[in-house]
Amino acid sequence: MGQAFQALGTTGGLGVDHRWKVLGVGFAANASFAAAFSGIPTTAIFLRNGYHIDNGGLGLVLGMLGLGIAVSELPWGLLTDRWGDRRVLLLGLLTTAAALAAMAGFVVPHGADVPGIVPLALGLLAVGLLGGSVNGSSGRAVMAWFREGERGLAMSIRQTAVPAGGGLGALTLPSLASHFGFAAVYGVLAALCAVTGWFAWRWLHEPPESAASAVSHALGESAQAASPLRDIGVWRVALGIGVLCVPQLAVVTFATVFLHDFGRVGVVGISATMAAVQTGAAVARVWSGRWTDRHGNRRQYMRVCSVLTALLFAMLALIAAAGAGGAHGFLTVVLAAMVVLGGVSASAWHGVAYTELATLAGTRRAGTALAMGNTCAFMTLFVTPLAIPPLLAATSWPVVWAIASLCALIALPVFPRPLRAARYGARVRA
Repeated sequence: MGQAFQALGTTGGLGVDHRWKVLGVGFAANASFAAAFSGIPTTAIFLRNGYHIDNGGLGLVLGMLGLGIAVSELPWGLLTDRWGDRRVLLLGLLTTAAALAAMAGFVVPHGADVPGIVPLALGLLAVGLLGGSVNGSSGRAVMAWFREGERGLAMSIRQTAVPAGGGLGALTLPSLASHFGFAAVYGVLAALCAVTGWFAWRWLHEPPESAASAVSHALGESAQAASPLRDIGVWRVALGIGVLCVPQLAVVTFATVFLHDFGRVGVVGISATMAAVQTGAAVARVWSGRWTDRHGNRRQYMRVCSVLTALLFAMLALIAAAGAGGAHGFLTVVLAAMVVLGGVSASAWHGVAYTELATLAGTRRAGTALAMGNTCAFMTLFVTPLAIPPLLAATSWPVVWAIASLCALIALPVFPRPLRAARYGARVRA
């Protein structure tokens, strides 16, 4: 393994330290797109008012963003394994920027001229379809440049970009929507993707071929031919990711509505709460990546997170039930705190889970494996905001959070069981 990474330092003029630039590009790419798919839902109140839609329409347009990502993830992942990270990431970032710029120009309310729900939904669908390229391509690049024992931390830093970008969106997009309208919202997001595209063009390169081959040989990947699509272990991790994303995405898409309508929290309080969720998730992801690298317990950590998330959302449901007559004062603060704790727990495991996915598949097939996980995750992003409005109309907020708790618990038997230390080491080497 040491000889393999010496090759990275001496081949093709790209030293081993270049991997940190690659990680930086992966972080920036994910943060830019996360500011869109996690940030736009934080403007839910302004979307509802500005586009004259109800909760059902709001769930539809937000769900279309997730549907676009879910549908496109696997094709983008397969294309990444065939074309390489650089081409796919550049293509995805620049076309996503173009789609957002088109929305800023043509799909925004102007006084009495309000676009219908169809162009808004189609615009967000296009953003999702094009932006789905970012996840797998940046993840495969990180897996190619970092070795086992470092990948958990590297992938968790990359995945930290999702809450970091979402936090940036939560802090800025509601204010932009309130004061400058949605042309500013989409325009700023387009600029972020375009700038990140420039950094990708400048710094994102795959490892020199000889070094990449040496790394693959050291990891025992030379004999690897089976597609991750045929690996039940990869599917179990991917499906577990999808199920455990339900409580996370319930917070991302509808916590602002919950805090506003049920908790009577103002715009500043909502933005602060959602920013705290994303910031806490970012810190938790970095810590969990480093911790599981040191202990080799990625599977056990994922299973613990599912149980903890289930408990926190069950508590949120009980507290919301206690305030069913109307939340105010101290109860409002408690509800906001529980949203933060539940949201952080439901997000902390992402980098660990995606590292396990890519490790099971091997670097050469990492694009496909990561795309499988993202397909499940973003299919959840499509279904969750569609399901919450009718569920809320038929029941109440405590029931919504109780079902989120149940989904977190269901992920426990779906994730593969932890391997013993000796078997884990053998599995990593193979």
